[in-house]
Amino acid sequence: MTRSHARFLSRRTLLTTGGALGAGTLLAACGGSDDSDEPSGEGGSAPAGGAFSFTDDRGETIELDGVPERVVAFVGVAAALHDYGVETAAVFGPTTLPDGQPDSQAGSLDVAGLTVLGNAWGEFNVEEYAGLEPQLLVSTSYDGSTLWYVPEESADEILALAPSAALINSPSQDRPDLTLPDVIARHTELAEALGADLGSTGVTEATARFEAAAEDLRRAAADNPGIRVLACSAAADLFYVSTPSSYADLQWFQQLGVELIEPDAVDDGGFFEPLSWENADKYAADVLLLDARTVALQPDALTDKPTWTRLPAVTGEQITGWNSEPIFSHAACAPLIETLAEAIRTARKVS
Repeated sequence: MTRSHARFLSRRTLLTTGGALGAGTLLAACGGSDDSDEPSGEGGSAPAGGAFSFTDDRGETIELDGVPERVVAFVGVAAALHDYGVETAAVFGPTTLPDGQPDSQAGSLDVAGLTVLGNAWGEFNVEEYAGLEPQLLVSTSYDGSTLWYVPEESADEILALAPSAALINSPSQDRPDLTLPDVIARHTELAEALGADLGSTGVTEATARFEAAAEDLRRAAADNPGIRVLACSAAADLFYVSTPSSYADLQWFQQLGVELIEPDAVDDGGFFEPLSWENADKYAADVLLLDARTVALQPDALTDKPTWTRLPAVTGEQITGWNSEPIFSHAACAPLIETLAEAIRTARKVS
């Protein structure tokens, strides 16, 4: 098994073994509205003649006679494209909750009007996908080759129906220095290739808000030094401590001055150290950056775990939400950065 495949399996394990409770207020600031990143100018283009060309993060170039109109995307990518004014024909991945409300990964998409090909891991309606006559399939990737949420058992059939594009969303052996602005830039490039107007008021205002939020986080970390932050995710049987070097956003937060705790026994997947709940207090933290996805347990579901209730950041009520699978647009990420900045600015040393 390659290291990249092990990382993918580890990521899948956390995804499919987490809880099923809603994120509630922890993720209220992590949705999308308006934001973007300046493109690097290398990934894609939509020339005046109408042709489409985009080189994805596998190094594969998709060239079409015209800009594709029937794009099908992983829901997080679709949400990012939506923030830049590009709509998709259908989505796959966590889109709606059991009560019909939007999953956090749907961002500001109007889920009531979406064609959803699969809402859970392993679900993908190939027949319905074929009926859409798709022109482009897009998803994120953790290993540089596997398309996230495209089922392995039907991948060959799915990928035979339309060209596909992969956007890497986390640091890897090939790109260890990948950060959040890098990933956003690639989503922005794709949006531009698909016809987004990056000069629109909504996009430029979102970009400005993102940049201001980044500076705010930098100042907060500098003004309140020594605040130790633990990025983590809670499941029924395990407490996962995330390693910043495997997440584009966490690695960037470190660069901005946030003192994120580095776990010392990361598993073979490379994303986190799994701890039994008896050992959940292994790392002393002042602030918990808690995974607020709907697959992860939230504070109100953890009150029966004594180690959790004794954590200094919990007793000190210093918990803030973290979408460990963010929507990679300026609009979606700016509120999350603002929330983290406020949490660090107002935090007390409790560990």
